[in-house]
Amino acid sequence: MALDIRQFPCLSDNYGFLLHDQETGATAAVDTPDADAIARNCEAAGWRLTHILNTHHHPDHAGGNLALKERFGVTILGPANETIPGRDVALKEGDTVDLGASRARVLDTPGHTSGHIVYIFDEDRAAFVGDTLFALGCGRLFEGTPEQMWASLSKLMALPDDYAVYCAHEYTQANAKFALSVDPENAALARRADEIATARARGEATVPTRIGLEKETNPFLRAADAGLRAQLGLESARDADVFAEVRRRKDVF
Repeated sequence: MALDIRQFPCLSDNYGFLLHDQETGATAAVDTPDADAIARNCEAAGWRLTHILNTHHHPDHAGGNLALKERFGVTILGPANETIPGRDVALKEGDTVDLGASRARVLDTPGHTSGHIVYIFDEDRAAFVGDTLFALGCGRLFEGTPEQMWASLSKLMALPDDYAVYCAHEYTQANAKFALSVDPENAALARRADEIATARARGEATVPTRIGLEKETNPFLRAADAGLRAQLGLESARDADVFAEVRRRKDVF
């Protein structure tokens, strides 16, 4: 692996991520939920921040941009279709980002917001997905449609099963309770819910997760599953409509 990845909690339930290229020393923060926490973790690791990779414009993802730019003189990269504080480079699907000797490709994943993007480091088999995908969940549709979000999640589902998924919030235990309400016959989900409860009781993080595990247990990715469709009474619906019903139920759960 070319990247060292440092994960740390901040705010009430966010995670911060620092990516350090071992060859060149280049260091990126994926989103900026808490500028002070990011600076402290850089100092603790002995790294100097050189880049910010924003996924979307919400304040708990871009709110620390300007403070960190003033402190470190970083280059800020973010989605072309959103207003990102201090952005130097606008990104869209098909673009690549070089962090020293490491490279990410960009995917457009609208749904949570209209211009949300994610960063895929294929050499490191790691996806930094912001608020598009959560462990056992997905982002609320603040600006996009169910069809857009289903298309975005489908892009992530196409990644190899062993890719690590670095999502931005520790929502997993609450998501597990909802998942069991719509997919109660899923034995793998039931086992995972127990494991999550044990991990959280110990104060352990449930992030990162993996694409294969999410495809097996996350109801937002299981629109094609016959058991889930039967539970929802949507046996003959389009996948996007099954997803939309799962999202609707989660919004009022």
